[in-house]
Amino acid sequence: QVQLVESGGGLVQAGGSLRLSCVVSERTFSSYAMGWFRQAPGKEREFVLGISRGGSTSYADSVKDRFTISRDIAKSTVNLQMDSLKPEDTAVYYCAAARTRQPPRSPEAYDYWGQGTQVTVSS
Repeated sequence: QVQLVESGGGLVQAGGSLRLSCVVSERTFSSYAMGWFRQAPGKEREFVLGISRGGSTSYADSVKDRFTISRDIAKSTVNLQMDSLKPEDTAVYYCAAARTRQPPRSPEAYDYWGQGTQVTVSS
């Protein structure tokens, strides 16, 4: 069973930055496409960013130019750097792993999920 553990959430003022990390308990980490999702109260879980097996990235329009995804294969870690945060970025953030080459935008396509970490942006 693959386990994903997120860290780095918290409370930040609008315009600030946070960095989330997700450690994957899988030696073949690079065989998964990885995605970051978020879910705000009363809303569906939505795709934020993803990184393919080959390292290419994809972004939701709402976070383009503000959020960055990266990975450290040696540490089996995928990171989410969030800059210029807005109150509407407030949500629980999840990382997920998919046995696909490219990161799907649909949460149903992912095989493993982390427990989530809360990000709150105050105005």
